Amino acid sequence: MGIEGGPRTAVVIGAGVVGLSTAWFLQERGVEVTVVDRDGVAAGASWGNAGWLSPGLAIPLNEPGVLRYGMRSLLDPSAPLHVPATLDTKLWSFLTRFAANCTWRSWGRAVQANLPFNEECLEAFDVLTANGVESPTIEAPILAGFETSRQAVGLLHELRRINRSGLHIDYEVLDRDRLSGYAPQLSSGVRVGIRLDGQRYVDPGEFTRSLARSVVARGGVIRSGFRVTGVDDDAGRLTVRSGAGDGVTADAVVLATGAWLNVLGREWGVRTPVRAGRGYSFTVPTTEPVPGPIYLPAVRVACTPYQGGLRVAGTMEFRDADAPLEPRRVQSIIESARPLLAGVSWEERTDTWVGPRPVTPDGRPLVGATNAPGRFVAGGHGMWGFTHGPVTGRMLAEQITTGKQPGALRDFDPTR
Repeated sequence: MGIEGGPRTAVVIGAGVVGLSTAWFLQERGVEVTVVDRDGVAAGASWGNAGWLSPGLAIPLNEPGVLRYGMRSLLDPSAPLHVPATLDTKLWSFLTRFAANCTWRSWGRAVQANLPFNEECLEAFDVLTANGVESPTIEAPILAGFETSRQAVGLLHELRRINRSGLHIDYEVLDRDRLSGYAPQLSSGVRVGIRLDGQRYVDPGEFTRSLARSVVARGGVIRSGFRVTGVDDDAGRLTVRSGAGDGVTADAVVLATGAWLNVLGREWGVRTPVRAGRGYSFTVPTTEPVPGPIYLPAVRVACTPYQGGLRVAGTMEFRDADAPLEPRRVQSIIESARPLLAGVSWEERTDTWVGPRPVTPDGRPLVGATNAPGRFVAGGHGMWGFTHGPVTGRMLAEQITTGKQPGALRDFDPTR
């Protein structure tokens, strides 16, 4: 039975880590939950991402340097940040708003807003893994590698700025002799490293599937192949309709569809646009075991131990969320990372993937109640949806069941 006066039943639209975390924490508060998804569990960005649980690096995308870098590489198809030539006026409108928010003032506000999420995100994972989610989180530092000391200056400035904002990150600069002991995959061309302590990683697809199994074991229902066409309101009872003509009725509905959030969100008063910042990944064998995550900031590539090999992830491509994979983007990751990594069998790659990360123009996600009664939104986390997924679900479940907005969600109001 739900909390007195709160919803007893809920439908969560979206079976990624954000939606399933919300479902799990709603169950903790006595709500019966059905999760629906057009494809299935972990079918989108929750499967192919790097799997970092990294509060030390979970910072907003709208840093001023990104704007400068983006203008230089705007139409370069091989650049880590790419915007294809397009007549999509909505995309250019979004990018204009994004550029206007690439200021230290806007970035600083987003950092402050995200601070509670970064402080509590690992604890939220611990709650899940201590109560039925069997896939583990693995503690390991993230090792950032650079060819020169000059390249490392940007990340060092960023880390100092983050520490001044109130989120403490322990880090240490390493010379070449110490680097090889931490990451044998770094080539001899990498001369300087920065080790970020207090971080973790997961197998993202397996963690999300394990979270789904826990939701079902606790009495929840997950329906795949459920393509939502709308939500009807009959005297406060909400029915989520599918393209097959059936529906699921509940007291509350949570929209957690990632890069597709605006499809329904606009009808509920969500005015902040969400666009797909698509990332690519693949897995390659290595001659030696990979001890922990590796970050190559100069080429914006993230690497993670994954099922006995190395998952390599990178790029930010502003393209339609459902557009097919672009092979040139995969090749650009390989060409940029190859000089920096050793003992990697690039031609034996598997699990080549592209998926959309939901990006907002102001660097803040959309989490909370909408203008439509009983309807809530959880999304827009950019590259950090996995790191912030469980803490998002916990805080939103509190708001849904109590009717009170947690202070940490104030700056994430989806109707802003």
